[in-house]
Amino acid sequence: MCKYFFLSVLMLLLIGGCDGGNKPLTDAQLERRAVTQKIELVEAAGGFVLMIDGETLTSDEIIDSRTRLNGMYISPMEYFGPIAKANEFEQFKERAKGQLEEVIMAKISNILLYQRARRQAGGKIDEGLEKAAQNEYRKFGLNFGGDQDRADEALKKNQMDKKSFIEQQKKAILIEWYRASKSPDKSPVTYRELMDCYDRIKDTYFARTARIRFRLIDIRPAMLEVTDPNEDRRQLGKERANKLLELIKSGEDFGELAKQFSHGDWRDFGGLWRPVQPSSLAAPFDILAVEAEKIEPPQVAGPIVTKQHIFIMKLEEKQLAGYEPFEDVQDLVEEKILLDRRKEDIDKLNASIRSEAKLSRTDKFVDFCLENIYRIGNAGDEISGDEIRGGQ
Repeated sequence: MCKYFFLSVLMLLLIGGCDGGNKPLTDAQLERRAVTQKIELVEAAGGFVLMIDGETLTSDEIIDSRTRLNGMYISPMEYFGPIAKANEFEQFKERAKGQLEEVIMAKISNILLYQRARRQAGGKIDEGLEKAAQNEYRKFGLNFGGDQDRADEALKKNQMDKKSFIEQQKKAILIEWYRASKSPDKSPVTYRELMDCYDRIKDTYFARTARIRFRLIDIRPAMLEVTDPNEDRRQLGKERANKLLELIKSGEDFGELAKQFSHGDWRDFGGLWRPVQPSSLAAPFDILAVEAEKIEPPQVAGPIVTKQHIFIMKLEEKQLAGYEPFEDVQDLVEEKILLDRRKEDIDKLNASIRSEAKLSRTDKFVDFCLENIYRIGNAGDEISGDEIRGGQ
């Protein structure tokens, strides 16, 4: 919640910072400028770098920075290194190029998005960003019990320090603000939209499974003590069950009776079972699901006679299969609609940014990053740059 509070405060600072002095560019001007932004491939010592609107992107930054790859938060070097070790360069390149292109394109688009955000926000934003990012640094420290040394050590393991963490947070906060500002749909959510969305998502989010919870006195005739070995234990069990039912009807506590007379596994807990789905009850307890359909809490059913058991059941809770009523989840449905609207706006914005990034020639930079990963992955195998490029 603190993050969103600081984001809200920051938005106010940004709005205030745009008054007076240089007027902010219009959306149309921003779009025209974005299209003309250059992404240049520049030769540098040992290879290439990308210059993206004045910011330098190196091969090391790409291959050593952790990102999400195949569901893992890992650096491309760690992820692709074993693949490089196990394949010739051309096979490695074929397997890795598509994913590495995505990593590079995401990095480029993030830089362009940040530059857009800076231009739209104007120049009077640094103080608000600094406060919000410092707060995120303090919150990160709280994850380690407030031990900032431990927190800094965790950052170090991710090739970061306090300064780089704060800079990363400042960029993330500003980009989030910019994305929020690009969600123009402020129209109210209609009742029809709410109902359509509820019907569409209720199976995923609001389905209720059938569930019962009960107390059980489980009389097992084979475990009853008798003085006469010829005595009918089954009949004795029925008689005991009927006497217990009379005591229950007269107001005796069901749980205490279960502790005294039940042979079931839950007798020490007053015969109280955990909530279960009726369909999950295996024989001989499946008969309890049938009886539970006939009564409502806190009614008692019994005696329920099976081959080896005589049950007395008190129904504590009963929930039928179905859905959470729309009236109970209306606020959640509305929130889902608003989130979907915002996601659609963000997806369009990201697609636009990536489209601009792809207008530039980045193939050589991708290949250069692949060469570095392959060389490092095969370190010690005397793989030269000429040998790598010779296979192309």
